[in-house]
Amino acid sequence: MDDLAGKPEKVVCVNRKARFDYEIMETVEAGISLLGTEVKSLREGRANILDGFASIEDGEIFLYDAHITPYPKGTHSNHEAKRVRKLLLTKREIKKLTGKTAEKGLTLIPLKIYFRGPWAKVELALARGKRSYDKRETIKRKTAQREMERALKQRR
Repeated sequence: MDDLAGKPEKVVCVNRKARFDYEIMETVEAGISLLGTEVKSLREGRANILDGFASIEDGEIFLYDAHITPYPKGTHSNHEAKRVRKLLLTKREIKKLTGKTAEKGLTLIPLKIYFRGPWAKVELALARGKRSYDKRETIKRKTAQREMERALKQRR
């Protein structure tokens, strides 16, 4: 049984640009292997995953370019900001993701880092990069939706 199923999430950081730059196929929740000062820094909300990506190497998944600011009250044993971090998934999930990332153009990107109970988690997305015309279509759709909502609000 999962005791954390009903626990609320405390979101640390979100990759807002990911949904604009990528077409999200599916998402997976993974644990993160962190050092003590990294956890303290995350609890203060000092992280950035804008440039981050995940890679599968030798049957393990690693998170690259995720910036967790060094803890200000840390000692000489403080962590590096852009250190490679191991992600924790089951073997079955890793095999499934390995098969899917072998397809042309698919990559793993982090969407958000959050705490569920005492555990730090990252939401990974299996994604395909959008072309510039796809991005323009997304902007048009958002603008049209915003204008419809504005018109309905004025009507009331």
